Amino acid sequence: MISLSRQEIVQTSRYLVVKVGTNVLTTRDGLLNGERIHRLVEEICEIRKRGVYVTLVSSGAVGAGMGRLGLDKRPKFNPDLQAVAAIGQSALIQNYEEEFATKGVLAAQILLTAGDLANRARYLNARNTFNSLFNFGALPVVNENDAISSAELNLTFGDNDRLASLVANLFPESLLILLTDVDGLFDGDPALPESKLVHVVDDWSPALMDMVAEKKSSRSKGGMSSKLKAAQTVTSAGGTMIIANGDDPNILTKIYNYEEVGTVFFPSSRLSARKRWFRFASPCGTLVVDSGAASAIEAHGKSLLPIGVVRSLGVYRKGDVVEIVDVNNRELARGLTNYSSQEAQLICGKRSSELPKALGRNQDIYEEIVHRDNFQLANFAK
Repeated sequence: MISLSRQEIVQTSRYLVVKVGTNVLTTRDGLLNGERIHRLVEEICEIRKRGVYVTLVSSGAVGAGMGRLGLDKRPKFNPDLQAVAAIGQSALIQNYEEEFATKGVLAAQILLTAGDLANRARYLNARNTFNSLFNFGALPVVNENDAISSAELNLTFGDNDRLASLVANLFPESLLILLTDVDGLFDGDPALPESKLVHVVDDWSPALMDMVAEKKSSRSKGGMSSKLKAAQTVTSAGGTMIIANGDDPNILTKIYNYEEVGTVFFPSSRLSARKRWFRFASPCGTLVVDSGAASAIEAHGKSLLPIGVVRSLGVYRKGDVVEIVDVNNRELARGLTNYSSQEAQLICGKRSSELPKALGRNQDIYEEIVHRDNFQLANFAK
């Protein structure tokens, strides 16, 4: 864990990602809360004056669509959800465009899915786009592409919490603020008077999940469990996250005045941009390794040689991300493979001297199937 204070985090984080949930943005009948959006934009514009690059990840498309259609319950079937999201998204971005325009700020709509950031080329393209928008002085407004992402809509919790954490990982040492309708993480059910707010989490632990008490909502998808998973993603990659109550119209101002509001999750490591991407890249295949190779990778940070590979699973190309697991299917690392899946099948268990014969060639041969410089350990802290 890196020793930092709230004030240091706020003062040194050049990149801020603010995620605001549906229950904060909409009224009980599902309509967009124009007054709340107005105040949110005001606070964001004040923070930008500090030289901070701000990205807004906004839920609310389905909630806004429900309001426009007069629905009092979230649709259950994907086509209906997608239609409601499409109707609501236009209303959502229109509100932001109008509010930011009054402050002389251009709002740029970006619709993403988690898969858009799992592919290396698309990840780099997204990062370049965000940087260009910052250079133009625009403010990215990001949302899940709900209108076409049926798999994401089927998830019960955390789509935009997860998406916000992945967006935050685009930037070095970023600060992610999740605005929700509770004060933060409690050590018990927030509805119980004996439960206390946890102000600081120095190191993310699976034991934190025991504190979660989920609250049902007909309009939102997120829950505290998804926020804790987002904290794990962000802090393990060197960022900081704060869960705070978005119903407070001055909550961002309080955070930037260093007040002890919400729950802050401090970073556990500092990772390069390349290794941050490994944190959430989707593996295209799997390499199963023996105990000797597992020890060499985990304990000594060695490259993975073909002789240590028991078998290759999946279909992948040279340069794709593969998952490295032991014979008990425990993930050890993720990395970029020097060989395609077809080639990997040919060289599993082979010594370096045997590779030319196994591959039927003497050129473009790599001693390592995954080089140590091209993988990241699964604990993502080393």
